[in-house]
Amino acid sequence: MMGVRVAAGGMRPDRVTVARGLLAVALALVVLKGVLPDWVMRLPEGMVLPFADWINAGFAFLRDDLGLMAFTRAFADVVEFLLDVTANLLYGKSRWPDLGPIPWVVIAGTMAVIGHALGGWRLAALSGGTFVWIAVMGQWKWAMETLSVIVVAAPLSVALGLLAGIAAWRWRGVERVLNPLLNIAQSMPHFAYMIPVVVFIGVGPKAGAIVTIIFSVPPMIRMTMLGLRGVSPEIIESGKMCGTTRWQLMTRVRLPAARTELLIGVNQVIMQSLAMVVLASFIGMPGLGQKLLQLLQALKIGLSVEIGITIVLLAVVLDRLTKAWAHRQPVHHAAGASFALRHRMALVWLGIVVAGVILAQLSPYFVEVERKQALSLAGPVDAVVDVVITGVGPVTDWLRWFLITWVLIPLRDGFLALPVLAVLIFLAGVGWRVGGQRSALVCLAFFLPIALSGWWDRAMITVYMVAVSVALALAVGLPLGLYGAAKPARAGRVLLVCDTLQTFPSFIYLIPVIMLFGVNDVAVVAAVMVFATVPIVRYTIEGLRGVPSEVVEAAEMSGANRRQVMWRVKLPLAVPTLLVGANQSVMFALFMVIIAAFIGTQDLGQEMQRALSTTDVGKGLTLGFAVAFIGLMVDHLLLTWSRERGAALRTGV
Repeated sequence: MMGVRVAAGGMRPDRVTVARGLLAVALALVVLKGVLPDWVMRLPEGMVLPFADWINAGFAFLRDDLGLMAFTRAFADVVEFLLDVTANLLYGKSRWPDLGPIPWVVIAGTMAVIGHALGGWRLAALSGGTFVWIAVMGQWKWAMETLSVIVVAAPLSVALGLLAGIAAWRWRGVERVLNPLLNIAQSMPHFAYMIPVVVFIGVGPKAGAIVTIIFSVPPMIRMTMLGLRGVSPEIIESGKMCGTTRWQLMTRVRLPAARTELLIGVNQVIMQSLAMVVLASFIGMPGLGQKLLQLLQALKIGLSVEIGITIVLLAVVLDRLTKAWAHRQPVHHAAGASFALRHRMALVWLGIVVAGVILAQLSPYFVEVERKQALSLAGPVDAVVDVVITGVGPVTDWLRWFLITWVLIPLRDGFLALPVLAVLIFLAGVGWRVGGQRSALVCLAFFLPIALSGWWDRAMITVYMVAVSVALALAVGLPLGLYGAAKPARAGRVLLVCDTLQTFPSFIYLIPVIMLFGVNDVAVVAAVMVFATVPIVRYTIEGLRGVPSEVVEAAEMSGANRRQVMWRVKLPLAVPTLLVGANQSVMFALFMVIIAAFIGTQDLGQEMQRALSTTDVGKGLTLGFAVAFIGLMVDHLLLTWSRERGAALRTGV
């Protein structure tokens, strides 16, 4: 019976047999590692390939022989000019057009009007209130330094992504080239983007803007391709029947019909831009990220919380505004409507601008609030933190000691003690079990270069930290997801929390864990676990809600109780969606582990930060590809498993 079941599900017995054989060999190598030759444990030096040297040689050829440096510097000059304009307008940097700074009351009022136009009074209060908070807390210049880069980087990213997406949609060859590049690009850690930019551009705001543009383009490309493919053929036929040219068909029919997907792409670009601008403080980008980095290094928790709240509020506002824009349908006024009715919001905005300018003329307080005039939460927050640490200190101290001594160090040492050959054979066995020979070769193709790079031990520490963090995220996220999915109203509230948490730049998650655990592996694991729990909760709820109601009713009519319905009906049917959530959790964990190297780890992230400080492109990209390959391998395994599981469910197996 088992053999029939395996065959019906597409899992041929030979696949299972081969997989078991490979896993048995891997286990034998682990058990017998004490008597095996050294090359089984770690590849000899002669087999380590100089990937970093090859990459450095390639970059030197591009920079010196092909003259790419001249092109990048020309592009950087254009970006720098645009940054000077926004810097003058937003925080008064002495540059053309010498009109700034725009008073904070005008910008806050403008954001309130935009919020009201897109989403009503609640969004207006959130948008305007956020900028009032920034001003009265004395963080205006830092926030405007951050926004001045986003205002330049996001439109350029959208334009580049739109053009590349259209090209990939129109020409299959372009798509075939772009798809693997996009997969790697969206798996690369943030720091891997910074190193080549520093080599070609230098450091400072323009470098921060350019790395932000590069980092945030991929989601726009994907959403453009998705949107254009989703346009109904009937709409295209209607456009052609009206006699449109190819240009008109694209600009007046296809792109407007794909409006929702394109605006979701804009949302993703803006959120990616904010995340990267905050992290670009590592390459001299001034603003909120740089200030937060300095405060965290000094362990000034109260001031860090102030900056963290501002970054979170900006992220939430930008996310809500762009999502509201994506879902808002164009408004068409009745024929003969008055000018005031047709342009009501513009007139309101003009009135707010005039009032704001008058207030700014009456008092410099309404232009920019100086630090000595600003409010501050640092004192009360530090007092609360002291009380909390005093109260929970004995518990967190014991927990830190226990986890480091009895869990993390033994696990780390266990991962490091694994023979290279055993790990490669084990991964081949897992791949063969999941997707046959092709998946086994894919796993080897992703992991063998890591072994050949000479960074095996650092990679295994990264794997250990991701594995521990994702395991904890699953232990926390699955029960939360089950709890949230129990009732529709509860599911809506939990998903709203997940949406909000996903807008937070990853740097923010470091603040509470540093406060509780200090700077050590426990803090890193805690930050990564929290960050990786969000997709687990989201996809658990979505998976359980996606189970057809008629299947649940049939189970209940068969006499199944609530527990049986959950464990024998809903969860098995939700497995494909749960696997997608686990995949996202691993990707989130990989990104966060690399960022958390800032607070002290010995993984690939720490070496990547060292490569950034020495502008070693070869080393940085080698490490970045190692992280990307880990993520892509897990992505391949989980998505293949999810597809096979989904196919088995559809065939009734």
